[in-house]
This record gives sequence, structure tokens and C-alpha cells, in this order.
Amino acid sequence: MTTISADIDVSSPAPEVRRHHGVVRLAHWLNAVTLAGMIASGLQIYLAFPHFGTKEHTFALPNPVDGGHIPEAMRLGGWLAGGLAWHFALAWPFVLTGLVYLAFLAFSGEWRSLLFRPRDVRPAIAMQLYYLRLRAEHPPQGKHNALQKAAYTFIVALGAVSALSGFAIYKPVQLSWLVSLFGGYELARYWHFLAVWTFIAFTLLHVVLVFTVDPASLRAMITGRYRGRFPSHD
Repeated sequence: MTTISADIDVSSPAPEVRRHHGVVRLAHWLNAVTLAGMIASGLQIYLAFPHFGTKEHTFALPNPVDGGHIPEAMRLGGWLAGGLAWHFALAWPFVLTGLVYLAFLAFSGEWRSLLFRPRDVRPAIAMQLYYLRLRAEHPPQGKHNALQKAAYTFIVALGAVSALSGFAIYKPVQLSWLVSLFGGYELARYWHFLAVWTFIAFTLLHVVLVFTVDPASLRAMITGRYRGRFPSHD
């Protein structure tokens, strides 16, 4: 496996290499756009009843926007029907793009460089210590470090939870078995809501790390070509 260590002279220019396939780049940006629209329209839908539970009994669940204190600039649709229209219009492209991306990973074999495995636990801890400035040297890595693998594996699982809980809310009678798996309709709605805020937190952290750790990776996700400090293959 190709690795990089902290003693490599990163001041010398690295050769430009091909890093991301066109399918990966297209899926990345399509999902970024559709996810942003779905989050904004979902927040608009949430305002129709900004609690979890029933009108007679609300659940005591962690909820940072209980009562509906959401700025209009963060919402899409203007009212409930508009929010629903946008949400459904964007949901299918989001799901289909995700399925195409997963199919590409499966058939190309690239899933091997993204999947978090038990052997990645110790390198992930070392990388976290480095980010917290408790370790001086950058741990050796291949195309993706262990924390990135954990994040990418987690985000696929989060996407599945988001899609499945969304279907449970959309068709609670026809998919009653799915609603039951989430603990009932109101809890399915809460799981969907929780996925939204987790996506937001993941996206913010992802953007910060791109600009602070490896800005060259942004260009690579646009052009497919990479010239930076880390390897482009394992």
C-alpha cells in the first residue's frame, strides 16, 4: 500500500494524477445540490407541526428547533404544499444518484478504498489525535485516511436511514412494516429529522477539512485531476 509520512518534502511540486472518475464527481455534486434542496424543503415541511408526537402528547426528544424557530432563508417552498412539492421532486434524483454511485463502487472495486474495517480503528484514533494536535506527525495513509473511510462508510448508512425513514413517512399504510422498524410513525419522522441535522454537521465538517487539510482535493472533485500532498491510490 502506498503511504505518506510527515517527513516527506511537501514543498516540492507533486505530479498531477487522475484521482476521481467522472461518475464519482457527477454523483458528488448532484447529491450536494439535491441534498441541500431536500434539507431546505424538509425544514419547510417540518414547520407544519414543529414537534414530535401528537398534539395531545409530544415526545421528550432532543430537538434544537422545537417550536419552529427556523429562518426563512433556510427553507424552500414557502408553505407546506410547496415544501412537499420540492421535497418529492428532489427525493428521486437523490436516491437514484446514490444507487448509481453505489453500483459504480461495487463494479469498479473502489469500495475497497472507502470501506471502514476493524483494522482501521487504530489508524483512525491516530488520525484523530493528529487533528486534535495531540500527535505531531501525520499518520501514514493511502488514498483515504482511516477517519475518511469511517466518514464515507457512515454517510452511506446515514443515506440509507434517511431514504428508508422518508419512505416510511411518505407511505405509512403501504409500508407499515417499515414504519414499525423505526418504532412507529412519529419516531420514523424523528429519525428522518435526526438524519437531516447529521447531514448538516457532516457537510460543515467536510468543507472545513477540505480547505484546512487538503485544498487540492476540491479541484480534484471538479476536474478529476489531483496535485497535492497525499497519494491518489492505495
